[in-house]
Amino acid sequence: MLVAVLALLAVACGNDGAQTGAQPTATVGATTTTDPGPNKITVYSGRGESLVKPLFEQFTRDTGIEVEVRYADSAALAAQIVEEGSRSPADVFFSQDAGALGALSKRGLLANAPSEAVAAVDAKYRSRDNTWVGVSGRARVIVYNPQKVPEAELPKSVFELTDPKWKGRIGIAPTNASFQAFVTGMRVQAGEARTKAWLAGLKANEPKTFTGNNPVLAAVDEGQVDLGLINHYYLFERIKNLGPDRVVAKNAYTTNGDPGALINVAGVGVLKSTKAPAASARFVNYLLARPAQTFFAEQTSEYPLAAGVPAIAGLVPLAQIQSPNIDLSSLDALEQTLTMIREAGLL
Repeated sequence: MLVAVLALLAVACGNDGAQTGAQPTATVGATTTTDPGPNKITVYSGRGESLVKPLFEQFTRDTGIEVEVRYADSAALAAQIVEEGSRSPADVFFSQDAGALGALSKRGLLANAPSEAVAAVDAKYRSRDNTWVGVSGRARVIVYNPQKVPEAELPKSVFELTDPKWKGRIGIAPTNASFQAFVTGMRVQAGEARTKAWLAGLKANEPKTFTGNNPVLAAVDEGQVDLGLINHYYLFERIKNLGPDRVVAKNAYTTNGDPGALINVAGVGVLKSTKAPAASARFVNYLLARPAQTFFAEQTSEYPLAAGVPAIAGLVPLAQIQSPNIDLSSLDALEQTLTMIREAGLL
């Protein structure tokens, strides 16, 4: 797998980018920062080592900048940076979700993102104060088994899942961070009272609970439940692993700004306390250059967020998803969400 990933990056970074539009490696991640600083950065990464290590190693080969990485859960890393404050050894925080970045931004711990990176990403997928930028996106979907639920009968909103007709037919993963971020988004958009009522109604419908998105998907695909709440890319991963002829499940997107179509992002920010501002800025720009964006599109089936980089075939275009219009930084209010989910009896 590592060889395949590196081969992909090598092709994407080549100069014959007639198909990919890739830039020569000498210009990837160029920055307007003038202070060169150290030629080494420390990255706190909430994205898994098996996914991003090949990309970090390619960055070092392309730029000569050494990368030391600490891998852990995004929320745990954000809490560590808060505790470390200006003494943090981290130069860059690469988070699995926007909420952890929002927590650092609100505490004034992030510097302004490089202007090139800010210009590359739609305003919906970066902080409003430009202290962090999204790198790749994932959409919440209702995954369903068409043998159990005809497309015409699919709920148009997650709020419809409290209808008694769905009793015992729903799969969720309440301990999973993406489910919790989705509920946080609902709180931000629809308010505390409506979210609390929805959680209570969902509990009354006796959903089957699982440990993560993949088990929810498997249960839907195998007919154990009729539908579930997951991120979009798990279905594409299952199709890649099993083959399209062996996967029954399909993704459905809710509409009209429904919280069930939340688009969250993996994103990156540079710490104000960095001693390597130029190298850190170059790293951020690198993640939004075409080779790295292609990497995320093809390896994880996520949405590339830099303008002009296509998603894989079969994905509903981002522009067509009627997602809720919320500030992704506000997804940091996780503790209140966890309390609400526990009070509903789902944790």
